[in-house]
Amino acid sequence: MSPKEAPPQQSDRRSPAQNGTVWWQRFQVLFWGAIFVIGASLALALQFPLNGQVVLSVGDVSPTDIRSPRQITYESKVLTERARERAAAAVPDVFDPPEARVRREQLARAREVLDFIDSVRHDDYASLEQRVAWISAIPDVQLSRDIIEQMLSLDDASWRRVANEVQIVLDRIMREEIRENQLELYQRRVPSLVSLDLTDEEAAVTTALVRALMRPNSFFNPERTEAEREAARKRVPPQMRTLEAGEIILRAGDIVTPEHIEALEALGLRQPRPSRIEILRAVLFVLIIATVLGVYLYRLAPTFWAERQWPPLLATLLLSFIVLARAMVPGEGLLPFIFPMAAMAMLLAALLDLRVAILATIGLALIVNYLADGSAALITYLLTGSLIGMFTLGRGERLSAFVWAGASVAAANLAVLLTFKGINSPIDTAILTPIVAVAIVNGGLSASLTLISLYLLGSLFGIVTSLQLMELSRPTHPLLRQLLLKAPGTYHHTILVSNLGERAAEAVGADPLLTRVGAYYHDIGKTLRPYFFVENLAEGTNPHDRLDPYTSAKVIISHVKDGLDMARKHRLPSRVRAFIPEHHGTTLVTYFYRKAQEQAGEGEEIDKEAFRYPGPRPQSKETAIIMLADACESAVRAERPASREEIDQIVARIIHNRLMEGQLDESDLTLKDLHLIRQTFVRILQGIHHPRIQYPEPVQVAQEVTEPATVGARREMEPSPEPRQARPSPPPNGNRRPGDGVG
Repeated sequence: MSPKEAPPQQSDRRSPAQNGTVWWQRFQVLFWGAIFVIGASLALALQFPLNGQVVLSVGDVSPTDIRSPRQITYESKVLTERARERAAAAVPDVFDPPEARVRREQLARAREVLDFIDSVRHDDYASLEQRVAWISAIPDVQLSRDIIEQMLSLDDASWRRVANEVQIVLDRIMREEIRENQLELYQRRVPSLVSLDLTDEEAAVTTALVRALMRPNSFFNPERTEAEREAARKRVPPQMRTLEAGEIILRAGDIVTPEHIEALEALGLRQPRPSRIEILRAVLFVLIIATVLGVYLYRLAPTFWAERQWPPLLATLLLSFIVLARAMVPGEGLLPFIFPMAAMAMLLAALLDLRVAILATIGLALIVNYLADGSAALITYLLTGSLIGMFTLGRGERLSAFVWAGASVAAANLAVLLTFKGINSPIDTAILTPIVAVAIVNGGLSASLTLISLYLLGSLFGIVTSLQLMELSRPTHPLLRQLLLKAPGTYHHTILVSNLGERAAEAVGADPLLTRVGAYYHDIGKTLRPYFFVENLAEGTNPHDRLDPYTSAKVIISHVKDGLDMARKHRLPSRVRAFIPEHHGTTLVTYFYRKAQEQAGEGEEIDKEAFRYPGPRPQSKETAIIMLADACESAVRAERPASREEIDQIVARIIHNRLMEGQLDESDLTLKDLHLIRQTFVRILQGIHHPRIQYPEPVQVAQEVTEPATVGARREMEPSPEPRQARPSPPPNGNRRPGDGVG
C-alpha cells in the first residue's frame, strides 16, 4: 500500500496531541533561534573598539598618542614584580657549611696517592717513562710531567718532607670553607701555606700535589637560596603608580610594554566595546543565517524538531565554533587555517543528520567569511575540508573512520592551499613546509576533536553514538553473555530478530545500527526466568502447567520490567532501553487471556488489563520494526510454513493486526514503509525457514507420526483475515506449552 491509497476524506483538523506537537516544535524554533542569534551576535560584535579604547598587545607600535583621561592611582603588578625580582636577585647564593667528611676523605686519599708515588719511586725495574705514565694515570689527580719528574728525582729525605708537608697543608686548607665556585681562588693560596724550610723544588712538588688533591667542601643549596629569595620578594610592598589627568601613556610610535598594557587596563582603555552599528550589522547578518537555517529545518527536515536533544546540540556546537572562530580567524599568519571547522561538520554528521550537517557547515562558513573580510582562499579551504571530512566519516562507526577522516581533511586542505598559492607565485621549500604542516595539523586536530567530543556530547545530550552502539553490539557485553548462557533459545531468537530489523531499517531509511543493537537487548529480561518462555523450555517440562493463567501472564509480562531494571543497572542508553517496553507495546498476552476465558465460569468477567503489556507503544521507526520482526520471526518459526506464499500471509497478517490495534500509530511508519518491511521480512524469513525435503518413512513403520506444531503463532496476534490452508492438528496431549509465543 502506498500513501496515495489513504482515504481522501480525512479531515485537515489536527488532534490535540498533534496540535501540542506542532506548538512545541514552533516554540523550539523560536527559542533556540533566539539563543543562536543573541549568542552569535555578541561573539561577532564584541571585537570592535569604541570611545577611545584601543586594541594593543605587548610589542605592538602605538598608532597615536594615548593620554590618561583622569587622575588615577593603582597598584602596579608590573612594577611590583620588577621590584621583587630585583630584591630576589640581590640575595646571594646560599651554600651549606663546610663538610668535615670531605676533608677526611681527601686526607685519606692523599695518603693513598703518596704511598703509591713512593712505591713507584722505589721501583728500580721500571723505566722513567713507565713511572711517569703510572703517576699520570692516578684517578682525579692531575699532575704535569715536569712535577712528576721532579718528585721522582727527589731523594728519600726530600720526598719524606714533601709527603709530610702535603698532608699538613691539605689539612689546613680543607678546614676552610671552599665553595664550588671558589676552588681556584683557594688553590692560588696554597703556596703561601707551604713551609719555608722546603727547597724551591720541594715546595713546587708540594704545591702541585695539594692543588691536585683539593676539593670543594661547601655546596650550593638551591632550596635555601630560593626560600631566602622568596622571603626577599615578600618583603617588597606593592608598588603604586599614579597617572595624572592628561598624562601621556603612550606616544605615537612607541613600542607597547607590559607596563603600558597595565595602565590602559586600569583606565579601561583597552577593553573593547561594540558599537551600535556593528552590533546591528552583526545581528542582521546572524539573523539572516538563522532564518535560512530555521526555515530549512522546519519545512524540509521536520524530524529534526521531533528529537528534543537535537536543537540544543546544534545551537551549542554552532555557538562554540563561532566563538572559536572569533578567536582564531582574525589572527595573523597561518592561525586562521588551523581553525578546525571540519570537526563541527563531522560531529553533526555523526550525531545528527548529514543534511543538517551540510547546512550548518555552510552557515558557519558564511560567518567565518564575515570574520575574515571575504577571504576566498580561507573559506574554500575550510568548507572543502569540512565537506570531505563529513562524507568520509559518515556515522563514525569505527575508530579507523576517524583516522581516514582526518587524513581526508588534511589532503583536501593541502590541495586547496597549493591551488591558491600556485596562482600567486611559484612554490618553494620555505613556503611549502608550513603549508603542509598547517594542513596536517588541521586534519589531525579536527579528527581528534571530533572523536573526543563525540563521547562527551553523546553523554551530555543523551544521544546514542555509533561508537557507543558498536561497543554495545559486542557479544562480550555482560548482558549478552548472560542471555547466551542462561537463555540460549532467546539469544538465537534475538539474533534472527536483529537481522530482520536491520535489513528492514535499511529499507525504510531508519537507523540500522540502532535497530540491530536494540534487538540484541529487547528480551534481556528473560534471563531472570528463562524456562518460563517457550524458546527455552526443555522437552517434557512446562512450569506453566502448574500455574493459573493470571500468574503465567504476570510472569511473562514481568520480563519487560526485569529487562528495564537490568538495562538501567548496566547504564544502557535511553534509546536502546526503549526497545524493551516498546517492542510489545500495549498488546495482550493472547494465549493466557484465551485460556483464562476458557477456564472462567459462566458470567465471570475476565480482567483484560491483567493480560496487557504496560507499553508504551513504539515511539520510533526502529522500535516499531523490532515489534514486527519479533512477532513475525516467532510466528514463522512456530507455524513452519511450507512456501513463500504462506510466509507472506503470516507476515501480512501480523502487520495488519498491529496496524489495526493502533500499535504503530506513534511510530512514524508510513504505509509505504510497512510494504517495504513486509517484502524484506518475507525475503529473509524464506532464506531462514526454507522448506526441507520430506523423505519417505521406512516401509516397516506402521503409522506415520506427524510432528506436532507449536503455537508460537499465538504470540499476541489475532486470526488472519485471509483464509488459511487446513493444517494437521496436534496430538491430544498437544505438546502445547502455555508459554509458547508469549515472549
